[in-house]
Amino acid sequence: MPEFLLDGALAWPIAAVLSLMVGSFLNVVILRLPKMMELEWQAEIDEAAGKETADSEPQTFNLSKPRSRCNNCGHMITWYENVPVISWLILRGKCSTCSTAISARYPLIEALTALLGGFIGWQYGLGLEGAALLLLTWSLIALTFIDIDHQLLPDRITLPLVWLGLLLNTQEAFTPLSSAVWGAAIGYLSLWTVYWVFKLLTGKEGMGYGDFKLLAAIGAFGGVAVLPLTILLSSVVGVVLTLAISATGKRSASEPLPFGPYLAIAGWVAIIWGGEINAWYLGLLMH
Repeated sequence: MPEFLLDGALAWPIAAVLSLMVGSFLNVVILRLPKMMELEWQAEIDEAAGKETADSEPQTFNLSKPRSRCNNCGHMITWYENVPVISWLILRGKCSTCSTAISARYPLIEALTALLGGFIGWQYGLGLEGAALLLLTWSLIALTFIDIDHQLLPDRITLPLVWLGLLLNTQEAFTPLSSAVWGAAIGYLSLWTVYWVFKLLTGKEGMGYGDFKLLAAIGAFGGVAVLPLTILLSSVVGVVLTLAISATGKRSASEPLPFGPYLAIAGWVAIIWGGEINAWYLGLLMH
């Protein structure tokens, strides 16, 4: 691999620009993947119920078709209206045809993806470790916003992450393979145990199976050592935000909140800075 891709001096702008473009694609994934899954589930339900499908071919709906369009007037988005961040700024956040507002979340996701991608490139370069962390970062961003919108963590993203983490660690990219295997197993089983204990005690489901798989993926990447910090950080942030939102009166404390975003953020932090945070904490205990 060219040396300039391995050091952060030139790797970070390459990673940032690449991530900016990926961020635009992530907006499509966040918007369309849950709908694709819903359509597939409905088709399976109809088939099991013996419902006859219409004679006409169903309209194709996937990540590439139909083309993106304005929800209000149906205007087809052209390529120059879809340049990450820049097009939104030029259009002043409005449809070029009907002036309907375009959510600021689209450019924010693109900018966030570029920022985190540039950081990965700066810190790790674009070798095996850096490329793997880019894939992890992009996946966690998609999972975070899908879970916020739908309280759903798709297997199509979480399960490949588990296998990717295990495969990478056959080369000890982040941790020995044995630690990665145990990290995946303990990550899944720890939340699975909490889920069933909570359900048996309260009769309610405290989290979904997607959370188990996400923590398994984090464990597969970072090994057993990242799990305590991930669970601690995600739990603390989850409790604080739940109480804060409840205090505003906009949401009841009993109303479920997605746990995936907290796991994703905490897991990313633990994989990137887990060693430093643990060393700092142990240093405090020693004094």
